[in-house]
Amino acid sequence: MNGSDSLARGVPPSRPGTLHARTVCGDLTALPRPGLTVRFGRGEKPGTDLGVGVDDRRVSRRHGELTFRAGGWWLRNTGQQLVRLPEGRMMHTSSEPIPLATGYTPLFVQGSGHREHLVELYVTDHDDRGPVSSRRADTVRPERWVLSDEERLLLVVLGQHYLEYEPDPRPLTYSRAAEQLGFLRPDGGWTARKIEYRVEAVRRRLHRTGFKYPLIHDNPDERPSDNTLLHNLLKGLVASTTLVPPDLDLMDDAQGWPAQPPYGPVR
Repeated sequence: MNGSDSLARGVPPSRPGTLHARTVCGDLTALPRPGLTVRFGRGEKPGTDLGVGVDDRRVSRRHGELTFRAGGWWLRNTGQQLVRLPEGRMMHTSSEPIPLATGYTPLFVQGSGHREHLVELYVTDHDDRGPVSSRRADTVRPERWVLSDEERLLLVVLGQHYLEYEPDPRPLTYSRAAEQLGFLRPDGGWTARKIEYRVEAVRRRLHRTGFKYPLIHDNPDERPSDNTLLHNLLKGLVASTTLVPPDLDLMDDAQGWPAQPPYGPVR
C-alpha cells in the first residue's frame, strides 16, 4: 500500500454504513448487515478476513474483530497485544467493544519491539463525500489561551522539558521551580506554596474555557497527591502552541543554573 491508497483520502461512493478496511496486506469492503463480523490478524482465511502483521509473531492470528450491530460497527480486541486508537486510547482483550464513528479511523496493533501495524478503517455516512480539498481556504489558527507574563514565566520553568519536546516529559517539582524562579526573579517571593496556588488558579480558569485535557479533580475537596493535572495543563498549552520553544528565552538569565536532580512528585 502506498500513500495514494490510504483510506484517509476517502472512499468510493457506497451504501451508508459500509465498512472499508485496509492494511499493507490487503483491503476489504463489508456491507452493513446485522451480525456480520470482520476479523483481522496474522492468520489466514477463512479464520481471518484481513491480514495484518503477518510477519510478526507478536500479533495474534485473530487479533481483532468488527461486528455490525445496533446500527453501527463495533470494534473488539481479541488479541494478546494492545490495540491503539486515536488520541492514545488503548484497547485490551478485556476491554468492552467500542462503536466506530463514521469517517476515517486509524488503529495500530502493537507488535514486536517498537513495531506497530496500521489498520485503516472508514465507515461511510449518509452524506459522505470523503475529504474535500481546502487548499485555497484560510488556515484555521490553533486555539490559544491568554497568560499573564508572570504565568508564562512560571509555566515555562515548570514545563521546560515539554518545550524541548522530550519523548516523556515531566514537570519540575514545585520546590525545584521555586529555586529556579528565585534565581531568575529574586524579588518575586517564589515558594512551592505560591507556585501551587498560581498553578491552581490557571487550571481553574482554563477549565472553564473547554480546555482539551482534564484540569480539575472529580472530587474538588480532595487535595491532589500527584502531578497529573499539571501534566495535563502543560501538555495542552504546548500542544496548542500557547507555549512555544522560543518562550525558553525567558530563562536566559539562568545560564549556568545547576543540573536538575531526578524528577519527583509535585510538592
